Amino acid sequence: MITVHHLENSRSQRVLWLLEELGLTYHVKRYARDRKTSLAPPELKQVHPLGKSPVITDGAVTVAETGAIVEYLVEQAGGALRPGAGSAAHRRYTYWLHFAEGSAMTPILLNLYTARLGDAAAPLHPRISEQLESHFRYIDDRLADSDWLVGGKLTGADIMVSFPAEAAVKMGRAADKPRLAAYVERIHVRPAWQLALAKGGP
Repeated sequence: MITVHHLENSRSQRVLWLLEELGLTYHVKRYARDRKTSLAPPELKQVHPLGKSPVITDGAVTVAETGAIVEYLVEQAGGALRPGAGSAAHRRYTYWLHFAEGSAMTPILLNLYTARLGDAAAPLHPRISEQLESHFRYIDDRLADSDWLVGGKLTGADIMVSFPAEAAVKMGRAADKPRLAAYVERIHVRPAWQLALAKGGP
């Protein structure tokens, strides 16, 4: 049985969505954030030394990092939601799979952390804002000729990119990016996404 060690209000929501899309059986073990610090509880360090979420356990196997989890689960499902190996589509899939955390999340996190510093972070804001704009615009441009990022259909790459895409909407940076906004709407109406939300919480 696959167990998702699910931290509330976190990126592990994508793992639940993927599991629903793949039709795999799983169990959710919930963890609450500290009400004062908003950090993950120490109990998560019993699952993985870094004490972060998402992390899954599958019998004796423990997998951390969202991208690694996506690759593991897609493999367990026989390669569903992944283009054929060696194809141009697979190269694009791999790129977007890593883009989500490797490129897109960096300015999002910088924006989050510097917002807590007040005026001390003011010199950084123009650069962070430029990076947010360029990364969100890049996703919007990629969606010009397709509803999904790779091959015209949902893949694990979309699962990964969903979090920064949702962040763009919540930050008010998708108002002038209609394709990106529509992309998030397409994600939110999928039955599997709705089921994952019900299981994982808002």
